[in-house]
Amino acid sequence: MNNGSLIQDYTQGPVARQLLRFAWPFMVSNLLQTAYNLADMIVVGHFAGPAGLSAVSIGGEIIHLYTFLAMGLCSAGQIMISQYIGLKDRPSVSKTIGTMFGFVLAMSLAVTALGLCFNRVFLGWLNVPEEAWESCLAYTSCCTAGCFFIYGYNMVSSTLRGMGDSKHPMLFITAAAVLNVGLDLLFVSGGMGAFGAALATVIAQGVSFLGALVFLYRRREDLGFDFRPRSFLPERRTLGLLIRLGVPMMLQSCAISISSLFVTSFINAYGVVVSAVTGVGSKLSTVASIITLALSHAGATMVGQNFAAGRFDRVRRILWISWGVGGAFAALLSGAVLLWPEPVFALFNDDPAVLAMSRSYAPVAVINFFGWALRGPSAALCNGMGFASMNLVLGVTDGVVMRIGLCLLMGVTLGMGINGFWYGSALAGWTFFLVMFPYLLSGRWEKRRPPVAAG
Repeated sequence: MNNGSLIQDYTQGPVARQLLRFAWPFMVSNLLQTAYNLADMIVVGHFAGPAGLSAVSIGGEIIHLYTFLAMGLCSAGQIMISQYIGLKDRPSVSKTIGTMFGFVLAMSLAVTALGLCFNRVFLGWLNVPEEAWESCLAYTSCCTAGCFFIYGYNMVSSTLRGMGDSKHPMLFITAAAVLNVGLDLLFVSGGMGAFGAALATVIAQGVSFLGALVFLYRRREDLGFDFRPRSFLPERRTLGLLIRLGVPMMLQSCAISISSLFVTSFINAYGVVVSAVTGVGSKLSTVASIITLALSHAGATMVGQNFAAGRFDRVRRILWISWGVGGAFAALLSGAVLLWPEPVFALFNDDPAVLAMSRSYAPVAVINFFGWALRGPSAALCNGMGFASMNLVLGVTDGVVMRIGLCLLMGVTLGMGINGFWYGSALAGWTFFLVMFPYLLSGRWEKRRPPVAAG
C-alpha cells in the first residue's frame, strides 16, 4: 500500500490487519454518526417528550427512504472505483467520479422538489399519531430541503471509500457530529422541538459535505480528476454501468425501507408510546450497526479489488474475519440490553410507560443485533462483486417476502399484536446472511466476471 496516496491497494498483504486498519476509521465515523443521530433522539425525548420522540423516529424513516435513493448509486460508484483500482485503470476512476457527482447531485434537487410536495401525503399513509403530526411534518420537510447536502456527503464518502481511504471521512463526520450536538442543544432546548433537531442535522451535513469537497479539490491531482465543469457531465458508458449496478442497489434499499414504513404504519396505530419504544429500538439497532457497517464498507472495497484481481482466497478471509468481529460486538450489546433494559431506554426517554415496555422489547433487540452482525459481511460480498441482480432479489425477499410477510403472519394472523410486528421485522434482517452464506460456500461466485471488466 502507498500510504502517501488516497488510493490504496488491498490485493496483497495481511488481510486481517488491512481490514481492521481500513475499518476502524469507519467504526469511529459510524460511532459519531450514531452519536449525533442519538443526540436528536435524546435531546428531543427529554425536551419534547414522547410526541417529539415519535416525530423524529417516523420522520427519520421517510428521510432514510430518500437517502437510500442516492446510496444505491453511491455504493455502485464505490464498487466501480474499487474494481477499476483492482484492474489498475485510473482513467476510468476519474470518469466514474465525474459521472457520479453530476448525476447524484442533480437527482438530489429532484428528490427535494418531489419530497416537499408529497411529504404530507406520505406521513398520512404512516398513521402518524395526532400528538406528533405537526412536529413530524416539520422535521421531515426540513431534512428534505437539505437533501443536496445529505446526498453530497454520501457521494464524497463513497468516492473516498472506493479508493481505500477511510480516515478522511472520519474527520469530516467528526466535525459534523460535534456541530450537530451543539446545535441540537441550542435549537431544541430553545423551543424549536423536532424541527430544531432536523435543522441541526442539515447544517452539520452541509458543513461536512463542503469541507470534504474542498479536500477532494485540493487533492485533485492524486484523484486524477480536474473538477472542471465539463468533467461533471455524465459519460455515457460510465453512466450506463452506474445505473445498471446502482438501480438494483437502490431498489433493494428502497424495498427494505418501504417495507419498514409499511410495518411502521401498523405499529403507529398502537399509539405514541409504542411508536416511541419502537423508535428507541431502531436507534439501538444503529448502535449495533457501528461495527458491522464499518466492516461492510471496508469489506466491499476490499472484496471489489480482490474479486476483480482474481484473489478469491482473500475474499473468503475478509468475510470470515468480518463475521467473527461483528458477532462478538452483537453479543456484548445483547448482554447489556438483556440485563439492563430500563436504564438503556431511559437514556432516550424516562416516561414510565416507555420504560415499562422496554423489557418486552429486549429480546427483539438481540435478534436485531445479530441480524446486523451477519448482514454486513454478506452485503459486502454481494456489493463488492457488483452482483446487481442478487441485490434486487435480496431487497425484494427481505422487504416483501420476509418483513411484510412475517409481520402480517405473526402480528395479525397469529394474533401476537405489537410483539408479532417487532419479531417479524427483526427476523427479516437475517435474509442477506441466509442467502449469501450458502452462495459463498458453493464457490459459484468465483466464476462471475467483474462488471467493470465485462463492460
